[in-house]
Amino acid sequence: MLCIDYRVGPSLIPGAGSGLFLTKAIRAGKVLIAPSHIDATVPLAEILEHPNHPCSDSSIRWFEDHCTVSPDWPDECYVNHSFAPNGLWHLGFIFAARDLDVGEELTVDYRHLIGPEVEMPWLDAQTGRKIVGFEWSKSLATSTTHLLDIVKVAQTAFTEIA
Repeated sequence: MLCIDYRVGPSLIPGAGSGLFLTKAIRAGKVLIAPSHIDATVPLAEILEHPNHPCSDSSIRWFEDHCTVSPDWPDECYVNHSFAPNGLWHLGFIFAARDLDVGEELTVDYRHLIGPEVEMPWLDAQTGRKIVGFEWSKSLATSTTHLLDIVKVAQTAFTEIA
């Protein structure tokens, strides 16, 4: 579920197709996307064992070795990858990793969304590096630490304003 005002348009990332762009400025720490309509998960092993699995292109790692599947391709699918993302993926939510301006394209680090050692079939457009999934423990530790840092900064900014 998208929790922000946005538009879908041509991505600024070479080869990415469409992207999701903010139509209002956003403060760091705000929930941008929240999970919704998750009625089942599919084990990652099941998807990896079958190269033509019907869920392979529409699965996102949810937790540990389980994936959610969104074959209907809601607008959330237009959030593209970056190694320097402005959104933070954490347990199915995407948070603003910093203050975001109107017109920015929302990005996340796909290494949190794909299974451990799973490699995306394309290279990162900006660095040319492979995009390889994190182990679950690394993804959880990294995203939790980053979210805590974001919340601390946002709380400090709020306190200074008040």
